[in-house]
Amino acid sequence: MADGNPCCTPSRDGNGILPANEPSLSLSSSAGSTEDMVRIEGGAFHMGAEGPECWAADGESPRREVSLDPYFLDRTSVTNETFAAFVEATGYQSEAERFGWSFVFHNQIPKAHLKRIRFDRAFGIEWWARVEGAYWRKPGGTGTNIHKRMDHPVVHVSWNDARAFCQWAGKRLPTEAEWERAARGGEDDQVYPWGDELTPDGKHRCNIWQGRFPEEDTGADGYTGTAPARSFPSNPFGLYNMMGNAWDWVADWFDPRYPRDAPPDNPLGPAKGTERIIRGGSFLCHESYCNRYRNSARTKVTPDSTTCHLSFRCAMDARG
Repeated sequence: MADGNPCCTPSRDGNGILPANEPSLSLSSSAGSTEDMVRIEGGAFHMGAEGPECWAADGESPRREVSLDPYFLDRTSVTNETFAAFVEATGYQSEAERFGWSFVFHNQIPKAHLKRIRFDRAFGIEWWARVEGAYWRKPGGTGTNIHKRMDHPVVHVSWNDARAFCQWAGKRLPTEAEWERAARGGEDDQVYPWGDELTPDGKHRCNIWQGRFPEEDTGADGYTGTAPARSFPSNPFGLYNMMGNAWDWVADWFDPRYPRDAPPDNPLGPAKGTERIIRGGSFLCHESYCNRYRNSARTKVTPDSTTCHLSFRCAMDARG
């Protein structure tokens, strides 16, 4: 199993931590609606994987049987349009706004601003800048907007932001096990939701990096940043972009030892931790650096972290 490179997802360093922003949010008028969600029936599936492509430090193994109760999951990541409706209805201020900056990858920053921006020098994240004024409405910082991206996944949202949205919508974040069962689409042991080949018949099935990472993304899949939330064919469950495009936050705390001792029925993750799990990879993933755009791959980031490739989708219990 690989140890190799860390995931290309920076975390806030904990300096100047803000108090939790948990305003009393009224429920959406459509709270609890299952519109544009998929019902995923309960049952058993095989979670995790074992092989040379797996990351030992992530706790990706062992492969194990897990049983889940039925639940609903959003067909797509939450979009800019939907998140904007949440903010308009509640006045919610995201953590990136409250901190005053967010992490932006170098190729997402307008060239005119690159010379005056300081990049992080830490190994593995030296392509990221802490950009003042970057948040979900201005994903590349000053001079950028989402006017033509309303159907794209909302980004620069922290785990705490995602949870707040879910509460307003009468929903919740999926557990890691729920997310992986959904990604697999009812097929056990496949590397990707569509099979074992990344580009079957030479066709791109997800939005990841093509070219020489991190210098040049050729955009051979059609995109050099986020893509619309309904891009590429859906998986067998009717879910879009479970791999690539933008990472999905899930509910669980991260502990690489947890999978070995997890209960087989409805696992909820460790009781505590310092980092939350993200799944699915993003438009910045590349096989030469971080091939975590696979059904079983997992990684982590602190729950107050925000970047230009972090998003989420909602889940909900199925009644009856």
